[in-house]
Amino acid sequence: MRSSLLRTFTVLIGLAAAPALAQTPSPATPPTATKPPASAPATPSAAPKADAKTDAKAELIDINSASAEELSRLKGIGEARSAAIVKGRPYRGKDELVRKKIVPEAVYAGIKDQIIAKQK
Repeated sequence: MRSSLLRTFTVLIGLAAAPALAQTPSPATPPTATKPPASAPATPSAAPKADAKTDAKAELIDINSASAEELSRLKGIGEARSAAIVKGRPYRGKDELVRKKIVPEAVYAGIKDQIIAKQK
């Protein structure tokens, strides 16, 4: 009697847990995870463009060593500002251009990703 009661109890527990386990939905995969990112090159011929961006980051203009001519190529930096940048050297950080009032914040916002202040 005791063993049949134990068996019945075990079966009931198993039946009660089975629907909860069987009906657990798997998490949906977001649609963006299956698609390649929009910035990924669609063809092998587009791959060099990605390398050009990497090279552009590697070729940051050092405000502590660049010539006035190199600095004047930056958007918003003319002869006067490039001369002021050269005169204000050395810089501990590129944000000193704004703190020392050599470049306005709007111009700095446009060039901050193109410059660096390397230390010697």
